[in-house]
Amino acid sequence: MKAVLVVFAIVVTGIFLGLQQDRSFQESKERGAVIYQDFCVTCHLPTGEGVPEVYPPLANSDYLLTNKTASIRGIKFGQRGPMVVNGKTYDNTMMPLGLEDEEIADVMNFILTSWGNATDTLVTAEEVAAVGPR
Repeated sequence: MKAVLVVFAIVVTGIFLGLQQDRSFQESKERGAVIYQDFCVTCHLPTGEGVPEVYPPLANSDYLLTNKTASIRGIKFGQRGPMVVNGKTYDNTMMPLGLEDEEIADVMNFILTSWGNATDTLVTAEEVAAVGPR
C-alpha cells in the first residue's frame, strides 16, 4: 500500500509540474507578444512576414527553428551579415535591442509559436544567459 501511495504522489507531482510549465509557457508567450509589439513589429510587421529583400520573415521561418541559439544571439547582441531564411538571403543589420534575458526568452517563446512556427520547448532566461557573443 505504501508503494502505491508513493507512485501516486510521484504521478500527481509530475502532472502538477507539467501544468505549471504549460502555464509558465503561456504567460511567457503573452509577455513576448507585448515585447514584440514594442520592439520587433516595425521591421518584421504584425504578421511576422518581414519586408521582402530587407527584413527576414519570422513567420514559418526555417532559420528560427533550426538556429535557435543564433536567433537568441541576434536578439541579444544584434545581427549583422548574410543569413538565409526560407531559401532567401538577407544581408542587413539588426541592432541589439537592449532586452533582459527574461524578455528575450519571452519574445522567443512568442515568435517560436506564432505564424506557423511550432515548438513545445520553452526558452528560458537561463538558456538566454548562456548565449554569448560570437
